[in-house]
Amino acid sequence: MEARVFESISEAIGQTPLVRLRQVTVGIKCKIYGKLEYLNPGGSLNDRTAKRIIDTAQKSGKLKAGGTIIEATSGNAGGGLAMLAAAMGYRAMFTVPDKISAEKLRMLKAYGAEVIVCPAAVAADSPEHYYNVAKKLAQETTNAFFANHYADPQNPEAHYHSTGPEIWEQTQGKITALVCGMGSGGTISGLAKFLKEKNSQIRIVGVDPLGSILREYFQSRQLTKGHPYLLEGLGHDALPPNLSFDHIDEVCSVSDKESFLMARRLAREEGLLVGGSSGSVAAAALRLAQDCAAEQLIVAVFSDTGLYYLSKLYSDEWMKENRFLDMSKALVHHVLEAKGRGLPGLLSVTPETKVREALQIMEERNVSQLPVLEEQRCVGSLEESTLLGQVLESAMLLEQPARGVMEASFPIVHHDDTIEHAKYLLARRYPAILVQEHGKFVGIITKYDLINFIV
Repeated sequence: MEARVFESISEAIGQTPLVRLRQVTVGIKCKIYGKLEYLNPGGSLNDRTAKRIIDTAQKSGKLKAGGTIIEATSGNAGGGLAMLAAAMGYRAMFTVPDKISAEKLRMLKAYGAEVIVCPAAVAADSPEHYYNVAKKLAQETTNAFFANHYADPQNPEAHYHSTGPEIWEQTQGKITALVCGMGSGGTISGLAKFLKEKNSQIRIVGVDPLGSILREYFQSRQLTKGHPYLLEGLGHDALPPNLSFDHIDEVCSVSDKESFLMARRLAREEGLLVGGSSGSVAAAALRLAQDCAAEQLIVAVFSDTGLYYLSKLYSDEWMKENRFLDMSKALVHHVLEAKGRGLPGLLSVTPETKVREALQIMEERNVSQLPVLEEQRCVGSLEESTLLGQVLESAMLLEQPARGVMEASFPIVHHDDTIEHAKYLLARRYPAILVQEHGKFVGIITKYDLINFIV
């Protein structure tokens, strides 16, 4: 095995693996491989673009020692530029739309970059648009270099000279289709040009979020007005200069919801923690694969890491707030995860626990019921209202063990059961259900917990 030892972080960019998708492709005849661009050191395929833009600017004299790199970015291009700026001793300033994730914002600042947040819901020609703010900033800053990956021809060149040859070599020339997101346009334009030169029969499919104008322009060659969407890294409200449709065969649109749910599936079923744009690309690849023969080979470009979206698409709360979480497919462990932040683990008592102690636990921990466990078996349950009623009749019960006053056990569900099963049990006479995972009790869900999760 070749030892990959480098003198600088820029040398570590590229040579990302192809990994076959196996779980989300059940029923699909052909092979689909993910090109894991999120394994670049900066977390996205834009590391390649940043490296080539900086190298070219240094050679041409546009970027001088002690200079400032300025860019308008949704986070990924900025991440690559910020990483290299830090390693090379440049100052970095970025303008970003306000829909950018908190993780991306912190990432840029972690590299020492200065960040200006601009409104996302403005027209492309507005002076407040993040691209126009960056352009003005570059004009007003001494010794500044405006990277402008939307227009710099080194963006598509980076993928023509590196990503494209990698995919061709990794598939041994057997690739029959490429599915790639469209943002600045550099990635798909460079890849499409290279692959079509190798084999004109390779199908190139672009992916555009619903709300972006790019698919409509591809179909009609008319510029239309877009509308807001939450997906980051793909789509645009203006036509990027680096986007060439010359070698693109098809453009499909994918909604925010489909993108985010597919990204979550890739994480949970394939072990690939990708961003939402990769969810879009995977969804489009699966559509394309429906009609593909077994000998065909699709490569889907997974552009950035899911670590940038832990507070967004990988947060059940955020997904619910934006009505993206499909409740019909929600599982019991989703309810526990939503409930459990900042709360203690499963509270329980034994058959020998005194009633007084059980009531104290309920009061201190603000719970209304407790399971009675004995050697990892649920042998009964205690409910606050019932206990208080019994104690009012006879205070002597306070010193009695739970064994003498406990009621029937709570029903048990598995952590991977659907919430429909949980709803069925709670809608009957049970006040709570116990959740079991790998033979151990890991939580309890009440009617209130389930209602709170649903609404």
